[in-house]
Amino acid sequence: MKTPLLAALLTLNMPLAALAQAPAPTTFSAATRLSGLVLDAAGRPLPGANVFLKTTFDGATTDSLGRFSFATNATGTLPLVITLIGYELQETPLALPAGGGPLVLPARRLRESRASLGAVVITAGAFEASDEKRSAALKPLDILTTAGAMADIATALNTLPGTTRVGEEGKLFVRGGAASETRTYLDGLPVQSPYGGAVSGAPARGRFSPALFKGTMFSTGGYSAEYGQALSAVVGLSSIDLDPETQTGISLLSVGGSLSRTRRWDRTSASATVDYTNLAPYYGLTSSDNRWERAPERLGGSLRLAHRIGETGMLKAYATFSSQQVAVRQPDPEAAYAANGRLTGLRNDNFALNTTYRTALRRGWSLNTGLALGRERNTTRPEPQRIDELEQTATGRLVLTNDSASTWFNFKLGAETTLQRYGLTYQAAPDSASYTPGFLEKRTALFGESDLSLAPRITARVGLRGEYSALLGRANLAPRLALAWQLGADSQLSAAGGLFYQSPTNDLLRVRPDLRFEQAAHYIVSYQYMARDRTLRAELYYKDYQKLVRFDGATPLNAAAYANTGGGYARGLDLFYRDRYQTFKKVDFWVSYGLLATRRQFRADLAPAVPTFAATHNLSLVGKYWLAQLHTQVGATYSYGSPRAYYNPNLPGYNQGRTPSFQTLDLSLSYLTHLAGQYTIVYLGVSNVLNRDNIFGCRYAAAPDAAGHYPGVPTRLLAPQMLVAAVFISINKKAPGDTSVAPD
Repeated sequence: MKTPLLAALLTLNMPLAALAQAPAPTTFSAATRLSGLVLDAAGRPLPGANVFLKTTFDGATTDSLGRFSFATNATGTLPLVITLIGYELQETPLALPAGGGPLVLPARRLRESRASLGAVVITAGAFEASDEKRSAALKPLDILTTAGAMADIATALNTLPGTTRVGEEGKLFVRGGAASETRTYLDGLPVQSPYGGAVSGAPARGRFSPALFKGTMFSTGGYSAEYGQALSAVVGLSSIDLDPETQTGISLLSVGGSLSRTRRWDRTSASATVDYTNLAPYYGLTSSDNRWERAPERLGGSLRLAHRIGETGMLKAYATFSSQQVAVRQPDPEAAYAANGRLTGLRNDNFALNTTYRTALRRGWSLNTGLALGRERNTTRPEPQRIDELEQTATGRLVLTNDSASTWFNFKLGAETTLQRYGLTYQAAPDSASYTPGFLEKRTALFGESDLSLAPRITARVGLRGEYSALLGRANLAPRLALAWQLGADSQLSAAGGLFYQSPTNDLLRVRPDLRFEQAAHYIVSYQYMARDRTLRAELYYKDYQKLVRFDGATPLNAAAYANTGGGYARGLDLFYRDRYQTFKKVDFWVSYGLLATRRQFRADLAPAVPTFAATHNLSLVGKYWLAQLHTQVGATYSYGSPRAYYNPNLPGYNQGRTPSFQTLDLSLSYLTHLAGQYTIVYLGVSNVLNRDNIFGCRYAAAPDAAGHYPGVPTRLLAPQMLVAAVFISINKKAPGDTSVAPD
């Protein structure tokens, strides 16, 4: 689009010397289509290189195979310029024919510059699942085939270091942080609610299938300035672009099923999915009591569209909905419910729409923009109360990136704005008056970031993020810095630090909306070694919490008692080792260990203490063994968590109680075959094979009994063991699938 504004911007981006030395005006005639290949010195393709004719607006960006193609009406001899960060600029004269037509150029090879980034990539805190240069840890199929994960992203990520398995909730708790401190992004846009609804003892599951994504980035700290509203961690999901082929998918599960249809055209793909889950038959066979008034039931679906625009543009839209219900009688220490338990019901309805557009612009600039909409309603009935929550959000985002501004640095500039409306209706009893707080938030963020090549083996990333909240009436400024030093061909040392801010959660803002941002400072040092499908990582970290919200737990509706006077710390060591078919030729395995020391005082805490969701030691052992002759992969996961703290009012002190250790052994089996000529996977998964009675804490009555003792009941899973059998059938695939190769 050759608008005056764009022309002015491109002119400003040209060196003055280039403008002064521009050749005489060129004549124009029939279009010539240029195409070619850009490689590195070793002959490997270079994606993302900018190729253009000097003094014109004609150019393109190389694709994942290093290919480029664009048309021009210019004739005569013009310089062909190729730029890519980390490589020397290449400028060669090119004679353009007057008659137009196709012109296939010989492959161009770029040389690494003296300031090349090389293999030095910022990795502190990040577990990347798609880019091998950034600490490859879990791919989508890893998530699907990890025993115990049951195809749930959060559960699979809980096998990585830095996490604590809080089994009664099923969410991500990272490095001493609460689940609300981890933020999920889908194609760069924040997800309003990444988990489905849940009641105590029935952990939540993620809303997204791993099969939708080409990569899952998990950063446990020190992340980029483009991410905000997260004190502890970020999960970045990158959806696939065009579906590779037209096909139909059928999934038959022991607890439900799903049906999907994907259609692929030349530049467009569209898919639709509907799924249904009902655990009533399963619990009818396996539960020895009648606690389930209504076993978990869910109906959901999604629509996805991807369309390629021009040579570099990609438009994607993803819409999803779900509705789930559950009602269960839970053990309760209050005298009125001690005999039969307290009935708790939940209905959760969620809708989300995510649309993004990205394209290459001129002179190395690229655009990535999008809009995300979300609406979630939770209707909860903890006997005799009634709680209705409705949250609606809209987020718009625009990011401009220039990867060829110089061989020494690049640019990333972005803006993000969020509109959030929240409302609550609460009744303590059916005949009680309603309490109806709510708020409207308008939050704006600006950020900038640059990767700098300081020396041949040293890279830095400098970023700055600023946010303003109209609800809080406050702004913040968060500087972030990361460094990476390449020690050798396969190893590097990284460091990262910065400030991270987050608005208080909805349950705090609905009582007092004029609070301040909560704050955490991250300091991270890590070592990484990657070679021949082996990865070793060791990371030391320290987090300093400031301005956490506190209130009086005895009077939770007293707005005057709410203030940002809390704080705390978390420090520790994370270790990770993965070996893919190297030490043992048929075994892919990883070991992760996290050592955590943390204390904090926030929310209704009576004193600084170890939070109830933190464990000092966390260990995961994950293995997958491929039986080639049987076309079968066997998986096993063992998880251990040291005792967690909880508050026992019958003992002196605060959070002085300790649970038993958490332990679970999960097994899975995946058999690859063909059913009526169609590629089929038969899956069997069992969680907690040994049926261990894991206890996650204890709940106590609000008042003591006649003897002065507070009655209590332990917190357990309502279903401590789960068995799932499934058959996945892919119909009309062009390639039937190789059953002699392990899923990878």
